[in-house]
Amino acid sequence: MAGVTRIPFGSPQAPPPPSKIVAVGRNYREHAKELGNTAPDEEPLLFLKAPSTLVWGSGGEIVLPPESARVDFEGELALVIGRRVKSWPEADWLDALAGVCCANDVTARDLQKKDGQWARAKSFDTFCPIGPEIVSGLDPSDLAIATRVDGTTKQSSRTSEMVFSPRFLIGYISRMMTLLPGDLILTGTPAGIAPLSPGETVEVEIEGIGVLTSRVRAPQGS
Repeated sequence: MAGVTRIPFGSPQAPPPPSKIVAVGRNYREHAKELGNTAPDEEPLLFLKAPSTLVWGSGGEIVLPPESARVDFEGELALVIGRRVKSWPEADWLDALAGVCCANDVTARDLQKKDGQWARAKSFDTFCPIGPEIVSGLDPSDLAIATRVDGTTKQSSRTSEMVFSPRFLIGYISRMMTLLPGDLILTGTPAGIAPLSPGETVEVEIEGIGVLTSRVRAPQGS
């Protein structure tokens, strides 16, 4: 693909680790519906994940915490910020990016419902695999996205089905918080989420980016 560059995590060309991970909830209408919610129409629903959730590159592990009885996969497109971004003009949104990658916004669904807010449910260690690498020069506005568990397709959509586009999200989020090089925006998950079990393999694939593979395991000693 002309003009597309692949940047390995940790390479001199890659941005630094993120100061924050900004995520967007209910950004696909069918996903909102499957959880009994409506998608927001006026403004995106934002939340934060701890940077300590990150698992860099393909082939890592998702560890199921003993505190949760249901942990779900959520395949997503991640935007990787490439410069200091504040009140960024929407027309120049692609210039704000170092690139894009696949992400899995792993969620302790039972704790999300119990707590009434999402910080704990979204921020266990290993709950944000990203990869397989950063892809720059790719417009992510309309790409096929799919999630598979042990080879069975669970999620299948296109990024053009988002309620709020990547173009809009960069301008909107940067009006409230300064985005720094390496910061991540997780743009929401399509319908088809389901719980994970130890021993399963999860694959998030996005057209033009590649496949992010993670192995699921129980915590040590369980």
